[in-house]
Amino acid sequence: MVKLPVTRWILAVLMALLLLGAFLLSDLILQSFAGNIALNPLFLRQTSSPLRFIPVLQQPSSDELRSALLHYATSPIVPQQTLSEIRVSFDVLRRRSPCNFLVFGLGHDSPMWSAFNSGGTTLFLEEDPSWFQSVLRKSPSLHAHNVRYPTKLSEANELMKSYRKEPECMPPKARLRDNRRCRLALADLPGEVYEMEWDLIMIDAPKGYFAEAPGRMGAIYSAAVMARERKGEGFTDVFLHDVDRKVEKKFAMEFLCKKYLVGGSGRLWHFRIPPASGNETAGTFC
Repeated sequence: MVKLPVTRWILAVLMALLLLGAFLLSDLILQSFAGNIALNPLFLRQTSSPLRFIPVLQQPSSDELRSALLHYATSPIVPQQTLSEIRVSFDVLRRRSPCNFLVFGLGHDSPMWSAFNSGGTTLFLEEDPSWFQSVLRKSPSLHAHNVRYPTKLSEANELMKSYRKEPECMPPKARLRDNRRCRLALADLPGEVYEMEWDLIMIDAPKGYFAEAPGRMGAIYSAAVMARERKGEGFTDVFLHDVDRKVEKKFAMEFLCKKYLVGGSGRLWHFRIPPASGNETAGTFC
C-alpha cells in the first residue's frame, strides 16, 4: 500500500475525533435529559481560538455514530474531499438535518455523510458494481443502490448541443422518470429516487475522468430537474465536486446556473436552487 501523506493521516485522526466527540457528547446529553435532547454528529471549526466542537441539537443514531467512528478510527483511508470542502456541505446539513439527502457516489466518505444526517434519509447511488459491493461489505448499514448511466464522457459536447432540440429535455416539459426521449435524463433510477423530495443533493459520481466513463452530465441535469420539481417549501441545496474539470463546470453553468451559485471551496461548488413553480424561465434552466 502506498504510504499516505502526513496531512491525510491528520485528517483521518480529526475525523475519528469528530465522531468520537459526537458519540460521547450525545450519550452524555441523552443521560442528562432522558433522551429528549441529543447532539448531531459534530465537526471541528477553525477559528482564531483553539479547535473546538460545534454542538447541534438533534435526534441521534448511536448505531450510525458507532459505525462511523469505528470506520474512521481503524482505516488509513480518509474521505475523498478535503476538510474545507466537507465543511461547506456540513454547514448546510447542520442547519437542515434531519433531511432527505441524495448522494451520487459511494465511497470512503459515505459513513460520514450518513452519520451527519442522523435521523434523516441518506441515499447513495453508485455505478460500479464491484465497488458497490466492497463499500457495503464494510458499511452494511448504508442505504445504497447500484445504478447504470446511459451516457459516456466522450458524448458530453454532443449532448450539450443536442438537448435543446428535444422538447422533453427543456422546461417546462423536463422530467426524469421514464423519459427516454431526453438522453440526459436519468430515467431508470430506483423508484424511491423519484418519489422522494430531496433537500440536499451531492454529485461526486459517476466517474468522469476517461472517455468511456459515464461522466456527470446526466447527474447534473437530473439534479437540476429534481430541484425545479420541488413542491415543498424552501430551496434544494446541490453540491458538485470536481468543478476543476471542464465537463463538470460547463454542465453546472448550463443547468445548475451561475445565479444560484452561493458558495464553495476548493473543487466543490454549492448551488441553492428554487423550485420552478413561480420561477419559470421559458425554454431554459437559467
